[in-house]
Amino acid sequence: MLKIILIVAALALVGFLAFVATRPDHFRIERSTRIAAPPEQVHALINDFHQFNRWNPWRLKDPATVDLYGPKSAGPGARYGWESKELGVGSMEIMESTPGQRVLLKLDFIKPFEAHNQAEFLLKTEADGATLVSWSMYGPSNFMSKLMGVVIGMDKMVGPDFEVGLANLKKIAETRS
Repeated sequence: MLKIILIVAALALVGFLAFVATRPDHFRIERSTRIAAPPEQVHALINDFHQFNRWNPWRLKDPATVDLYGPKSAGPGARYGWESKELGVGSMEIMESTPGQRVLLKLDFIKPFEAHNQAEFLLKTEADGATLVSWSMYGPSNFMSKLMGVVIGMDKMVGPDFEVGLANLKKIAETRS
């Protein structure tokens, strides 16, 4: 009887792992909000890592995070890294920036898991002068990412932090208006 249970458990595990392997090779998470402030003002809060960290949901989770700013902290080529017991180790670099419209970031996570993704902020001017901000993150899904996606769900894991970050950004931008 024990032998049958072990065989069934092994087959279930193999089936589960085979299912995980069939998951998409890329992921994308996105959230949006409307901010009652002009796009240029919102862009300035995203395009400068010193300003970014005023509303960055992960940075606010661990006040003991060690911030590592590059010689340039705003615009294309700007770099920011972090070291944290809670958040791990990683870095961001602004790859592209169009004032009032877009910021593209390269994200490199080193610990606790290595991952290399991109984040993009798109800003669209609304008829009343407000800004619709869309924040997305996308990248490849290796087997471990696929497994985490099946068990936890990348959207459920990261999406709520995007929502908190956008709410923080909204509060700061609207306070400045």
